[in-house]
Amino acid sequence: MPILLYGTDACPTNATVENSLEFALNRALFKIFGALSKDTYRDICKYFGIYSIEEQITVRQRKFMVRYHASDGDVCRAISKLR
Repeated sequence: MPILLYGTDACPTNATVENSLEFALNRALFKIFGALSKDTYRDICKYFGIYSIEEQITVRQRKFMVRYHASDGDVCRAISKLR
């Protein structure tokens, strides 16, 4: 997951990017567990703690912004004023 979501915490994403990442995740699960129904994939994600790509990106962006605002750098303050 870290490789799949690399950079999404600092870069904006759109629905197209998120759908592409979701497809990659689903293909990886397909390769690992084989051809199963969608309900089974949902159960696998639930039991292994794999959240949807959208949820994971949101969490990563929130954590990034918390760390970003906590830093002391002048560059960070300047960039945060742009948002």
